[in-house]
Amino acid sequence: RHGREGIAIGTGTGRHHCNFVPRFANMMGTPNWCGPGTAQCFFPRVNTMHMTYGGMAWSDYRGERMPSVLLFWGHNPLYSSPDGEVGFLVRDALRTRPKIIVVDPRRNQLAEHADVFLQLRPGTDDALALAMLNVIIADQSYDKAFIDRWTHGFDRLADRVQGCTPEWAEPITWVPAEKIRAAARLWVDAQPGGLEWGCAIEHTPNTIQTVRAISLLPALTGQIDRPGGWCLGMRALAPFPFLPEVLPEEQKAKRLGATEFRVLGGAGSLVPSAHIPAVFKSMREGTPYRTAGFLVFGNNSLSTYADARLVKESLAKLDFMMVADLFMTPTCELADVVLPVAAWPELEQIVAMPYFGEDVVLAQQPGERVGQCRADEDIMTDLARRLGLPHSEESPRDVFNQQLAPLGITYEELARNGPMQIPMRYDKFHERGFETPTGKIELYSTRLEELGYDPLPYYEEPPESPVSTPEIAREFPYVLTTGARLPMYFHSEGRQIPKLRKGRPEPQVEIHPDTAARHGIAQDDWVRIASPRGSILQRALLTSKILPGVIHCQHGWWFPERKGTEYGIWESNANLLTSQAPPYDPAMGTYQLRGLLCRIEKSQAPDIAAQTDARSETAPAQ
Repeated sequence: RHGREGIAIGTGTGRHHCNFVPRFANMMGTPNWCGPGTAQCFFPRVNTMHMTYGGMAWSDYRGERMPSVLLFWGHNPLYSSPDGEVGFLVRDALRTRPKIIVVDPRRNQLAEHADVFLQLRPGTDDALALAMLNVIIADQSYDKAFIDRWTHGFDRLADRVQGCTPEWAEPITWVPAEKIRAAARLWVDAQPGGLEWGCAIEHTPNTIQTVRAISLLPALTGQIDRPGGWCLGMRALAPFPFLPEVLPEEQKAKRLGATEFRVLGGAGSLVPSAHIPAVFKSMREGTPYRTAGFLVFGNNSLSTYADARLVKESLAKLDFMMVADLFMTPTCELADVVLPVAAWPELEQIVAMPYFGEDVVLAQQPGERVGQCRADEDIMTDLARRLGLPHSEESPRDVFNQQLAPLGITYEELARNGPMQIPMRYDKFHERGFETPTGKIELYSTRLEELGYDPLPYYEEPPESPVSTPEIAREFPYVLTTGARLPMYFHSEGRQIPKLRKGRPEPQVEIHPDTAARHGIAQDDWVRIASPRGSILQRALLTSKILPGVIHCQHGWWFPERKGTEYGIWESNANLLTSQAPPYDPAMGTYQLRGLLCRIEKSQAPDIAAQTDARSETAPAQ
């Protein structure tokens, strides 16, 4: 009735099945797959780095030497190491006592030991990066020989950042100009260096240019693909077979948001996806056509998309919804069909780290499988076979073997013999140049220009902020940030597990003591945090490690022990404060998750007794 484009496929983040979701969508003939992270986490970096460097770069921790300086930008891998990518390696590197630069609104563990700590206003990372580029270029401390031979567009970049001095950036970022200069000069003087950056930089509608500005800092030092520097990976695996060739061109043209956001859903993306707000609007309003079915693999949609009430309104309009997940979440309770999926100890998969670098490859092997759960990949494969879709004869293990072909081994051999570590080769670009249109690192991006976007990074004030919306700031005077990791949970996952819940039994909001005093808020008081979209309750955590004008609330909260089917999802869920509304990043379609405005007040405790099940407070939903 609605065509194949009337089915959308959703997924979560950082999971074994993530690559299989766009593959399954292509097989099914729908252009509309998406996840909370496609425009908000990692993929802006992936797409931008491929346009700028021709690949994803990672800090070199296992070569001839460790980095002499580490720049941690919106990322604390000691506390937050998704998928175990770099956490242990960073610990090894820190034992060699490198210089440390930290950029974060919160003084984390790394900032306590940093040589330079840049405590910025959330959402102004682009201004800070441009000011650091300005210092390096004005000082003429960049690697001139490398810039002349291996970069494209230096003079135009220099012109763009000429006015972006630390004095210009100070009132925007709240970081003193002398600290910006100190960080830029330390970054150059202490090379070789590694850059560790997190998804915080991908939570504003200027995400592509923010990523671009930060990514150019390593380029100016010339320590690219060199020992202890920022290195392109060995790419041990064959490209994952996403099967874009089986999706008809007329279906690709129907991808929601692709025409407008070409780095998300068009020619600028390695794995094109649909625009999340457009998908939900299609569910609610039927424009430009109706999305009537939603197949969700490993995503608690009511918790992890912006504007949770709008998400529920959208999902209520569906004819059919399926959720495959580990636990009964509030989102599962909305579904027509819930399929139990296998956890890591119950499935097989290829793991290659770091992402898009693939220097180490191992076979994840199942230990024991409980009950009726099945791997998401197996569920998709069987659905494809029932529907008679192209390539459905290929099992997940067949896909693994295709990926492993360049190594000359099969999945069975990898599982039997153990992990493979690919020896690092440096200066790989000397062989064929960088995999960009110019064969160089594109400080001036010819691909962005070709797609109709600004080829040079620029600053843009967040659409909701004390500067851009002073009328809103009068009622909501504090800058809201949210999304920092908790090591016992992964987004909304894990609150059913007693040992993990013991580590953080209740949601917490971080407030500077001076700010709390103005509102009569004491440690552990219940606090109501309100934005123009709604309000939530969290416990006060008073800390001088956050700026006085900034409020940080934890995300992902729901309460599996509560009665009914909603499990307290409307009580402390940070995405009741966020918005899917435009403006969006012009290339990536990213909406604003950080740097929003809020107010706080002391509140009464929620009436938990009336909502608590007879089960123990941390028992899993059955």
